[in-house]
Amino acid sequence: MFKKLRRVLALVVLISVGMTQTPYIAEAAKTTQEKIDEAEKEKEKLEEELEEADDKRDDLNHKQNALQKELKGLNSDLETISEHLEELESRIADKNDEITKTQAELEEARTKETTQYEAMMKRIKFMYEESEDLYLEILFKAKSFAEMLTLSNYVDAIASYDKKKFEEYQQIRIEVEDLEAKLQSEKVDLEVLKREAEEEKANVLVVINETSNKVKKYDALIDDAEAEYLKKEKELEEQNATLEKLQKQLEEEKRLSALSANSVWRDISEVTFDEGDRYLLANLIYCEAGGEPYEGQVAVGAVVINRVLSPVYPSTVSGVIYQKSQFSPVGSGRLAYALSVDKATASCYKAADVAMSGGTNVGNCVYFRTPIPGLTGIQIGNHIFY
Repeated sequence: MFKKLRRVLALVVLISVGMTQTPYIAEAAKTTQEKIDEAEKEKEKLEEELEEADDKRDDLNHKQNALQKELKGLNSDLETISEHLEELESRIADKNDEITKTQAELEEARTKETTQYEAMMKRIKFMYEESEDLYLEILFKAKSFAEMLTLSNYVDAIASYDKKKFEEYQQIRIEVEDLEAKLQSEKVDLEVLKREAEEEKANVLVVINETSNKVKKYDALIDDAEAEYLKKEKELEEQNATLEKLQKQLEEEKRLSALSANSVWRDISEVTFDEGDRYLLANLIYCEAGGEPYEGQVAVGAVVINRVLSPVYPSTVSGVIYQKSQFSPVGSGRLAYALSVDKATASCYKAADVAMSGGTNVGNCVYFRTPIPGLTGIQIGNHIFY
């Protein structure tokens, strides 16, 4: 009958607590002080992570500022190159105008040279072909020897003039050709400079585009870093709130412990145990001190019974064990699992019997935990009882 009732009780406890967590994971008893220590470590970790997030955010901002400065310089270079290109294009346009003008002058010079040459050749041909008649005509027309010489000199002067003008036009044509060649060469040089400037502009545009993309990339990275920083900041605030809550809880526990020590306790003979209390206590002892020596198991059972005897805590074994946030195996689901399969060993049951009979090896201690610096009490195995 008792075994059947025990199974029913275990099933009820299991359902009430739930089995959402893996019950096989070993977990040491966690007192409020232990939770505070863990919370302090977590706080330190979050503070380090927050500082790292802040450093990362600052580093990204610094790199982005450097890129923006570089981008500003590149845009300035682009503006200078664009102005230089405009100047080159203007100079090339002017050079084309000069070349067009020079080509017109050259065409005119060539025409004059050709015309003069043709006129000179006609006169020379005429003089050679008609020279005998020409000189006879001059001789017959001359009224005197002096007039004849004058006419002869006039003919020679015409020939000399034709030659001189031809040579002048020829020289002008050569000079205009040289000028055109010079202008064409200068135009080629300007076009080379223009191509180089255009290539430089294209290269700068590529770098500007790459740098702009980097700046945009850093915008996204900075947003992510800012979000991460705010997340860590919020987590730290929440951790501080948790730590403050635990500190208050510890103070309350200390108050209750002192109050308990100064209160009038019931005698063990005044306690009426419910059926199943032994089963419940033995399995809690297993969860909290299953790997501890027998003396440690007795001590854990004594802490539970001390609370039952104290007016500060619930007056029943189940009330003490299931009091909110007192024994971590309750919250983790380990106790529920242990109850469902009766994990308690023979030594755990023996320790429960000793405690329920009023036996204690830790006096009036109502708390226990793993040792920490500065905590005094009775140490048994891996626990300090206080």
